[in-house]
This record gives sequence, structure tokens and C-alpha cells, in this order.
Amino acid sequence: MTICACYAAMAPKSLLKPFKIERREPGAHDVVIEILYCGICHSDVHQARDEWGHGIFPMVPGHEIVGRVSKVGADVLRFKVGEMVGVGCFVDSCRECQPCKQNLQQYCEKGMNQTYNGRDKAGDPTYGGYSTRIVVDENYILKIPSHLKPAAVAPLLCAGITTWSPLKHWNVKANDKVAVLGLGGLGHMAVKLAAALGAEVTVFSTSISKEQDAKRLGATHFALSKDDAVFKKYANYFDLIINTISADINLGAYLGLLKLDATMVCVGAPEKPTLINSFPLIFKRRSLAGSLIGGIKETQEMLDFCGQHNIVADIELISADKINEAYERMLKSDVKYRFVIDTTSISNS
Repeated sequence: MTICACYAAMAPKSLLKPFKIERREPGAHDVVIEILYCGICHSDVHQARDEWGHGIFPMVPGHEIVGRVSKVGADVLRFKVGEMVGVGCFVDSCRECQPCKQNLQQYCEKGMNQTYNGRDKAGDPTYGGYSTRIVVDENYILKIPSHLKPAAVAPLLCAGITTWSPLKHWNVKANDKVAVLGLGGLGHMAVKLAAALGAEVTVFSTSISKEQDAKRLGATHFALSKDDAVFKKYANYFDLIINTISADINLGAYLGLLKLDATMVCVGAPEKPTLINSFPLIFKRRSLAGSLIGGIKETQEMLDFCGQHNIVADIELISADKINEAYERMLKSDVKYRFVIDTTSISNS
């Protein structure tokens, strides 16, 4: 075992603080990664505060990891020392079920092994990227395009793939009409990716102050969702709606914006169940769906696409001692659009 510096929540709702954890020695197919950057996802806050339950403490959050390979196991073929790599929301899966065989490890029937707040196959707790080092099987590691800024790539490992996967699954193409509900960490990536695919993108937001940013990011149109007139203007208009909002909203009103046979896909995670009237679905054969991150193959395809189109997240880089402050600011939507931790600051904290 190797001792590793990190930031951890010691108990539900406690502030994160410096801590030490043990990382396993690398096996034949393992890669040791010196972590350079780790994004802060909204789910980190939910889990560190045990708002979803089943928290394993001490908890080291972080599943948007970019770092440099420092050591490889004897049988590793895909990576070499010095290479820049990424790790997303999971570090293993059963590899045997149908979803795993279809490169959809996020839907593993036995449950994917989460990068943090999970357990590995030996039953030991997993610890995430708010740390200086991680050891991961080579089959669950991503290659990072060398010309992209690594700090700004980190959020692609969750926010990027979370919005890319529905765009690809529902086959968004040039000139399709895509609506993005909410312009935050997920929403800003949905806009960038959909626009790069050639779609006409409309952002729906409750804040008129986000209009300029929406268009800078690639949106063609901006709609103030507090204005009832926009729901008449865009009735039966969209091929796909990506709902990134975690709060309770009137889904029926937004479903009315879809064309015949079109889909709204939810990628946000509201804390409470949402009621829905079935009539907006019935009368236009519309669909309401959900989507969860992406498999390793699809995530690599997303990273390669971002490399081709020079797409990265809009970030605010912070030192590790600002994590607790970042959590509070994120809950107030006071970030454009993703906090990323400079993890080299952890050992000096």
C-alpha cells in the first residue's frame, strides 16, 4: 500500500479537510496516475453530505480526474509513463453482463464500481480524485488529447459525457433543433457539444443574465423560461430536449415543446420525485427518458471529438483549501461553469 494525501469528508455534512488514505500497489493491469486536476461535480456535494444516503465515510469525492501516468503494471499495453490520462465516474464493472459487453459499463447489471463512495471487487472503499494519486485498471482509463488544456478537460469526464451520450443516442445531427434546460456545469457542455454537431441550440434559463453566455457558448436562441410566451413560441418545435435541471420543474410544459415522436432526456437529478401529466406524452407520442454518463468507448469518442473541435469546459481553477467554499458557491450557481481543483496543492495544504 502507498500513503496518499487527499481531502475527505469525515462524516455526513462535515467540512472536507486534509486526510491520508492508502492506495493499493499496482497489479499487472493497473496504472498509477499522479492526479493533477479534479473537477467538482454537483453530485460530490450530494454524496459528501449524504443527501442520497448510503455514504461511506471517510469519503474522498472526485470523479473528473486528469493526471499523468507515473507507473504501469507488467501487462499494461495501452498506456505508458508520462502520458496524460483521465478517469471518470467508475473504475471497474463486472465485465460479463450484457451492458458491459456492449461497452455500456455505466449500466452494469451488477453495479459499476464507482470512482468514489463505492467498493472495489475486494470490498474495500473507493476513494476519488480530491487526492494526489490513484490506481486504476487500464481498461477504465481514457486518453486525453494532448493539445487541450488538461485542467479544462477534467469536467468532460462527467459533465461532458453526461450530455454527449444523449446527443449521440438520439442521433442529433446538423440542423436538428435541440433545447437545453439550464445553463450550469452540465448545460454549458450540452450547448457546446450540440452546437459542434451542427444543431440549432436554444437555451432555456430563468436568468436573463445568462443570454450572452448562452450565445457565446454556441446557442442560436435564448428563451427566458419565466416568460409564458416562449412556450407558445416554441410549441412542437424541438427534436430533442436535454433537461439538466436538478430542481422540480413543470415537465409537462416543456414536453409540449417537442415535435411528434421527439424526446426529452433528463440528466439532472432532482432530490424529490416529479409529478407529470401524461397527456403531453400521449397526444404527440413524445418520450420522456433518462441517461447516465457513458461507457468507456463512448467517453473516449467524446474526448476525441472534443480534441477535433477544441472543446473544453469553462472552469474556475482553485486550490484544495477552497473546496468547502466552492461547494457553497456552487449551490448558489456562483461559478462559470465548473470548479476544478489543482490537486498539486493538496500535499502543501
